Amino acid sequence: MKARSFFDVAIRPVLFQLDAETAHNIAIKSLQHASSLGAVQRLLHRFAPAESPRTLFGLHFPNPIGLAAGFDKNGVALPALAAMGFGFIEIGTVTGRPQSGNPRPRMFRYPEQRALVNRLGFNNDGADLVANRLRKLREADRWPTIPVGINIGKSKDVSLDQAAADYLHSFRRLQPFADYVVLNVSSPNTPGLRTLQKSEPLAILLDAVQNENRTNRPILVKFSPDLEDENIDDVLKTCEDHRVAGIIATNTTVNHSALPPAKDQAGGLSGEPLRQRSTELVRNLSARTTIPVIGCGGIMDAESAREKLEAGAQLIQVYTGLVYRGPGFLREISAAYLSNA
Repeated sequence: MKARSFFDVAIRPVLFQLDAETAHNIAIKSLQHASSLGAVQRLLHRFAPAESPRTLFGLHFPNPIGLAAGFDKNGVALPALAAMGFGFIEIGTVTGRPQSGNPRPRMFRYPEQRALVNRLGFNNDGADLVANRLRKLREADRWPTIPVGINIGKSKDVSLDQAAADYLHSFRRLQPFADYVVLNVSSPNTPGLRTLQKSEPLAILLDAVQNENRTNRPILVKFSPDLEDENIDDVLKTCEDHRVAGIIATNTTVNHSALPPAKDQAGGLSGEPLRQRSTELVRNLSARTTIPVIGCGGIMDAESAREKLEAGAQLIQVYTGLVYRGPGFLREISAAYLSNA
């Protein structure tokens, strides 16, 4: 039997007594505080996995394990997260305007299914404030040495026909601090947002962003696991025509069939129930395009990490697995890519 970690025995039981969003906020606040304490960062480095360098869209990744968007929405804890050993970090989703998100409660755990449901609604400080925070971090010479991606989305109160302008505001403010920029067109928690992953509106959005992309930042697109298979070729052609550097597969799903109906909550589902569909989409996309794919969704152990890599993912991202498994999870799943190397 596998030995239980200190996180399993002492930390997770305490955090899981709290509601999911409160526990998350405590974790982020702790990491934010640790980001200014070198001694704590040195302690966090004990969780770092072995190096397994990768180069993708012109960036060097010390290992292929990234932190998915949604964990550090506002870029407050970059030094501590980097110290933990992530190969890259993606902050956001950041919107053009600050917004508080949907009413609470809006984040729910399903321990038996090893899943989360959230309907946070892009709660974040907005592009201007986040950009100022990142500028101060860089000026203080505390910027991580690993790639930092910035995930941007549409403000809730902006109409779909004005979406491109809203994304452009975020892009202009944030791209100086981003090693790559992700267009989030697939969250289920902003009404109408998923319309933007259809070929025609996606082309309009990509046109606008790439015309503004004078520094040639890698532009990635994050897709939904609920993307219909018959639409994949059209979407991929749009991405290829607009020089998309990478695809993240996937966001959360609205398919809640794995959850007990009596406890179900509206929102995007992540974790173990998403694993199979996310891997299917990674495999499908990788077989149809040369655009690199980042696998995200249902990575809860070394086996599911290996599964994504074998399906064609060149990098992977975690979030829900980190919630359930703690920082030691990084070293555990490093066995997956080392055996796959």
